[in-house]
Amino acid sequence: MSVLVAVDFSPVTAGQLDAVRELAKGRTLKVFLIHVAEPDPDFVGYQAGPAVVRDQVDAEFRREHRQLEELSAELSSDTIEVTPVLVPGPTVDTLLDEARRLGVGLLVVGSHGHGAAYDLVVGGFSNKIIRKSPVPVLVVPSRGK
Repeated sequence: MSVLVAVDFSPVTAGQLDAVRELAKGRTLKVFLIHVAEPDPDFVGYQAGPAVVRDQVDAEFRREHRQLEELSAELSSDTIEVTPVLVPGPTVDTLLDEARRLGVGLLVVGSHGHGAAYDLVVGGFSNKIIRKSPVPVLVVPSRGK
């Protein structure tokens, strides 16, 4: 079975990794551990700023890549084969595109549990994924909520 696990490096991530370890009991899993990075911002009319901002975005991308590699090493085991995936783009659409491209059978996401009012105004990430996903979705709640 192949699984796409979408992480954002928040405290919810630990729960997602625990859920994947539970799924792997008694079976072998191929896990794609994905983080969707913020896309490059568009700059219009700024001559001096973009190089500095591009350097900051590049440093953030490298930091996220290191974190993803560390999580992959932590999750990897005899029964869990982990492939880290770091891609820029709009989060929901990029995750769903990657789920289709990789042909996974399950998508694991975390929920921060902001509540109904937040979801109504801002829109809940998990709800968007559940509504649009081509595969089953496992939503891991944040710990302590």
